[in-house]
Amino acid sequence: MRLPDRWLTSPWRRGLLAVSSGALPMFTFPAASLWWFAYVALVPWILLARSAPTGRRAAYDGWLGGLGFMVAVHHWLFPSLHVFTFVIAALLGALWAPWGWLVRRFLAGVPSAGRVVAALVVLPSGWLMVELVRSWQGLGGPWGLLGSSQWQVEPALRLASVGGVWLLSFLVVAVNVAVAVLVAVRSSRVPAVAGLVATAAVTSAAWVWSPRPDVDGQARIAVVQPGVLPGPEERFAREEALTRELAGQDLDLIVWGESSVGYDLADRPDLAKRIVALSRETGADILVNVDARRSDRPGIYKSSVLVGPQGSTGERYDKMRLVPFGEYVPFRSVLGWATSVGKAAGEDRMRGTEQVVMNVGNGLKVGPMVCFESAFPDMSRHLARDGAQLLLAQSATSTFQHSWAPEQHASLAALRAAETGRPMVHSTLTGVSAVYGPSGERIGSWLGTSASTSEVYEVPLADGVTPYARFGEWPVYAAVLVLVVLGAVEGGRAVRLRRTAPAPPERPARTVRESPARHGR
Repeated sequence: MRLPDRWLTSPWRRGLLAVSSGALPMFTFPAASLWWFAYVALVPWILLARSAPTGRRAAYDGWLGGLGFMVAVHHWLFPSLHVFTFVIAALLGALWAPWGWLVRRFLAGVPSAGRVVAALVVLPSGWLMVELVRSWQGLGGPWGLLGSSQWQVEPALRLASVGGVWLLSFLVVAVNVAVAVLVAVRSSRVPAVAGLVATAAVTSAAWVWSPRPDVDGQARIAVVQPGVLPGPEERFAREEALTRELAGQDLDLIVWGESSVGYDLADRPDLAKRIVALSRETGADILVNVDARRSDRPGIYKSSVLVGPQGSTGERYDKMRLVPFGEYVPFRSVLGWATSVGKAAGEDRMRGTEQVVMNVGNGLKVGPMVCFESAFPDMSRHLARDGAQLLLAQSATSTFQHSWAPEQHASLAALRAAETGRPMVHSTLTGVSAVYGPSGERIGSWLGTSASTSEVYEVPLADGVTPYARFGEWPVYAAVLVLVVLGAVEGGRAVRLRRTAPAPPERPARTVRESPARHGR
């Protein structure tokens, strides 16, 4: 495939193409009908970077593509951050500059079969390093990882149980590299086809040999979604009415969404008594989420609190990983101006210190997370390793109702369930609420963003430990090893070239002819 010369020679046109190419993968996340698009979404970006006239230009294309990708994936933040969204995207987009350089290094011109084979390993490894770095909570966390686009593909979910979302990202990039070579380099189609066959073989092997969760019993879990309401009092009243409708349904647990209680229960014993009365009436413990200033310590916390028929059970989890700018402003002394141009947090929320596995009254062990935390694969993995039988995420996406954020957020629960072999409940105030079984399969129907209702789900429970839960992020470690070996090989090659390079030719000695006047002639 040959790009038009006007695009190749014009810097601003190449830049526009890089940004739009980087934005393409975003369309794979929200819609179930577009999951396949991830298999080719990176191809234009790869073709552009490989055609760069210099390594510096390829790195520049990588940065612009990363900028477009970050803006597209986080476009729903515009109401909160406004122009600051582009500033963040420009900074994070720089992480893809080395990846763009690697694309040109291995695929420029007519690459040999060896270079193509190396590219099928090195370029996915480089992508994983980008995702690893940007997954740091201080840089925004792992929202929109490329592998997350495969949340509704059953073979991909089986792979997630082996290597998590990291393995999915690796394989998706490998497929895109192979397709780009098939399109652009006829002489290298054999190794490209071999790469596609190898990817299909890995997927098939995972389908056949990866362990399946052993379903052992079920739990009846109710989700209460009040919808968009003007204030905490109205929200509580609606949640109370919806919960009362669940009486007599033999429930194991009732889950309210994030910020479902806007007051510290120690300061509002009247609200605490009303929740206890609901627990007695329904015969089930209720997991609420308190978003308020604590009476026993300074600061505002978001806390999952378990309430039973006898009152608070003492089970409490304080949110550990906060949303940058939404719940705290990083380096507030420098970036505090963001509060004046958007809806950034005026006061930083406080962090919890450890994860908690709660014991529900009927013996069920649940592992709560709050909103943004369901994007972090390591958190659900640790809860599963600590004995949680059911994963929970309490969320609220009222600020982003008319965007793809609610659907993207709900889809992450499917991956967390498949990775750990534990069912997961994603309960929100305003949608989308969803429940997934231990293999990542959807249980029941989603509660949409306009719903104000309660729903009961028959959730299958499972035993066993998935390879991902046991071994963790091994694809990331493998990618680090690949890049370390690449660095050693490139460094050794540079040293050899320096040693074997011919010595520069010596300049002949210059003879100075003396002037006759100097000798008195």
